[in-house]
Amino acid sequence: MTNGEVVNMENNTEIDLDNPDFYINREFSLLEFNFRVLAQATNPKLPLLERLNYMCISCSNLDEFYEVRVASVIQMAEMEPGVVEQDGLTPAEQLDMIAQKAHRLVAKQYSVLNDSLIPEMQKEQICFIRRDEWTDEQKAWLEGYFETELLPILTPVGLDSAHPFPRILNKSLNFIVSLTGKDAFGRNSGRAIIQAPRALPRIVQLPTEETGGGPYDFVFLSSIIHAFVEQLFNGMTVKGCYQFRVTRNSDLFVDDDAIDDLMHAVEGELAMRNYGDEVRLEIDANCPEETIHFLARRFELLDNQIFRVNGPVNLSRMQAISGMVERADLKFPPFKPYTPKQLGRKQKIFDAIKKQDFLLHHPYESFIPVIDFIRQAAVDPYVIAIKQTLYRTGVDSPIVAALIKAAQAGKEVTVVIELRARFDEKENIGLAAKLQEAAVHVVYGVVGYKTHAKMCMVLRKEEKGLQHYVHLGTGNYHPKTARLYTDYGLLSANKALGEDVRRIFAQLTSLGKVTKLHKLLQSPFTLHTGLLKMIEREINNKKKGKPAEIIIKVNAVVEEQSIKALYRASQAGVKIRLIVRGICCLRPGIPGVSENIEIRSIIGRFLEHTRVYAFSNGGDWEVYASSADLMNRNMFRRVETCFPIESKKLHERIMNDLNACLKDNSQAWVLQNDGKYQQLTPQEGEEEYQVQMELLNAFT
Repeated sequence: MTNGEVVNMENNTEIDLDNPDFYINREFSLLEFNFRVLAQATNPKLPLLERLNYMCISCSNLDEFYEVRVASVIQMAEMEPGVVEQDGLTPAEQLDMIAQKAHRLVAKQYSVLNDSLIPEMQKEQICFIRRDEWTDEQKAWLEGYFETELLPILTPVGLDSAHPFPRILNKSLNFIVSLTGKDAFGRNSGRAIIQAPRALPRIVQLPTEETGGGPYDFVFLSSIIHAFVEQLFNGMTVKGCYQFRVTRNSDLFVDDDAIDDLMHAVEGELAMRNYGDEVRLEIDANCPEETIHFLARRFELLDNQIFRVNGPVNLSRMQAISGMVERADLKFPPFKPYTPKQLGRKQKIFDAIKKQDFLLHHPYESFIPVIDFIRQAAVDPYVIAIKQTLYRTGVDSPIVAALIKAAQAGKEVTVVIELRARFDEKENIGLAAKLQEAAVHVVYGVVGYKTHAKMCMVLRKEEKGLQHYVHLGTGNYHPKTARLYTDYGLLSANKALGEDVRRIFAQLTSLGKVTKLHKLLQSPFTLHTGLLKMIEREINNKKKGKPAEIIIKVNAVVEEQSIKALYRASQAGVKIRLIVRGICCLRPGIPGVSENIEIRSIIGRFLEHTRVYAFSNGGDWEVYASSADLMNRNMFRRVETCFPIESKKLHERIMNDLNACLKDNSQAWVLQNDGKYQQLTPQEGEEEYQVQMELLNAFT
């Protein structure tokens, strides 16, 4: 019996777990996630402006999907067209199906906007005024706006032999203009390109006192340029003006085997990000086919990469509306995160942590204690060293300010920065420079392995010697996302845990062999094998008649060996419940394979980001929190940590949280055998239960 085969005990036949039908394509699964996000935009129970935000999020997610995932599949189709994924599809087959699903998603986005959100916002006096609806006062003001704010900045490029087609920035707003007549030099190319600078607002608010409109009247920048475009072509006639937007391959390629300086290598790639290969064209649906084909040839795009849209081509920019409209009744009610009294601003945080471990559940609990942990370390005379990993945090982060203050106070401060945190590379390069200027020891991790672990260690000189204080988390050290993402953070003075963290930092900052860890599982060394062993333990316990159950909460389930292990556990009768926010390649409900596996996704006010691995262990549950998802990259190409929750009180808290997620009957979606998701609704006589709302109420 091979590793990929399991005997079906009922009929003594072997089931091949390598069967492609047992796996859901990861790209299709990611598109399904965006359909679930978009569905929030149609939920009448949610505040209107939050529904608009969900639509925008589904659009920005799709941008990144094309920039990274589709770009990768296109490259694979060119380099290795015969290779197949675990679901058996070739790159070309994937691209065809991706295009079909993506076009359905985009059509749904514009339908939600035009048929639902805009009419409902209009009822609330939030109006997007079309060109054919402008009053004389509005048109006069907008013409003045064009002449003073836009005309001096816009630079149309006529297309002829002396003016070749300009380089189009990734995801920028552009216009292709059809012209007749000759310019001052007698030229008549028939076409011109206008690129809207990114500094220009994509949505312009009309002043009530000057235009006589409502309190929140808006006009799209594209409408303004379209209305007055002829002023850019003196003496010529504009036959048509059509907005378009190009999405490019934005994944950075850094050859790990051929670089001497990682920062310079990343900086070099960043300069080219805006001009990677074209992967998608969005264009005004009213644009003539001949013009669309002209652009398609220019960008070397197939028809299924072209999206004809009924509205602005950059819907994600509409997220700015929420900040422009002061209507609290149309947004989620504000909340104040809870702070444990032992970790309050006036408390001595090291004394508190020494007495007990603390588990913070963001955003329900405040991120301030994590910041204070580093702030107090920076000024504590007994602290001699601070070590920290930073993946996404921001140059202006209070954590960065505290680290700089600590270095300036003469403490030994070491920061491991991951320069290749996607789309934060430029910010992280600036962050590294800022820290180095303050005499912080900056390390870029290990070439070939992203440092994704979330760790901070403080070494404090105390009566009995050096004491380790650590923070381990499932999410980034970013105060803003800590209010939007659900994450766990553990504060502990456990000696063995502290020694493990110290050893991992030693790996990251120096050269040496892998050292044995006491409590932590770490990728790329022990995390994957450790999880597989715990799954196998559940299988063995089930065979022995002991309690056997697995609950896993992650952002993605992709890694094939882990999926096969879960299939084997299901075949053995182990009850498996997975809470997976985004991608899930495991297919539930396969006879003889996955009947004992339930998979749900929770989409709510906060982005579910906690990663938890829980195993019943014969009735003595073991619970781990982690920075890692069940993905190949997390298991084999990143430095990750997975830390045990050993305090009985904290252990029970996490189990209660997991069970609350499994109880949700309103924000939860259940994965079906066909790869689609069905949203749960309360059954007759059943009370509505939303896990995020329950947790918010529990901490307020």
